[in-house]
Amino acid sequence: MSIIIKSEREIAVMRQAGRIVATVLDILSRQVRPGMKTKELDVIAAGEVERLGAKPSFKGYRGFPANLCVSVNDEVVHGIPGERILREGDIISLDLGASFMGFQGDAAVTVGVGEIDSQARELMETAEGALKAGIAAAHPGARLGDISAAIQNYAESRGYSVVREYTGHGIGREMHEEPQIPNFGLPGTGPVLKKGMTLALEPMVNVGDWHTRVGDDHWTV
Repeated sequence: MSIIIKSEREIAVMRQAGRIVATVLDILSRQVRPGMKTKELDVIAAGEVERLGAKPSFKGYRGFPANLCVSVNDEVVHGIPGERILREGDIISLDLGASFMGFQGDAAVTVGVGEIDSQARELMETAEGALKAGIAAAHPGARLGDISAAIQNYAESRGYSVVREYTGHGIGREMHEEPQIPNFGLPGTGPVLKKGMTLALEPMVNVGDWHTRVGDDHWTV
């Protein structure tokens, strides 16, 4: 496994790529409303990324047909935006990538459509807490498994499961670099983390079982 160490200059560019992604996700989150089609969010995402001087990363990447992944309710990741109409009480995950000055930014956010029930809110809070636990475990001298274990332990201690077939990943000039970062694992295992590594943590938290399947569009999980 070869994990690329980034220079301070490279990390500064990556921070800007990340800020662009975060800014657009915030804009999208404020646009989500009952009655809109998911493809409307894809159009907004592309326009805002370009307005901020970057390029959407996902469209055409490994054949993905859209700028934005839009996953609704029991869809975990890689949902394709289209004619689906959002309804009150849905929860929707928005996953966006952007390329800026040769480096990638990648992030996701889950938001409620109108008023959501307490279980949906708790699920979202658990996923956010798992992300924060993983980030807290990521520091020079720790091991990759410390991140995975922190995410798993946080989610499972609250009665949820973590998806095991899909992972976080390294990121840099490429969207997916080494290492893969599972959302489950044992502390004290895996590569030692070093200053300059750039990692995309991606906790995926389920109500009930952790198993998933891919839909008929060959993308939506």
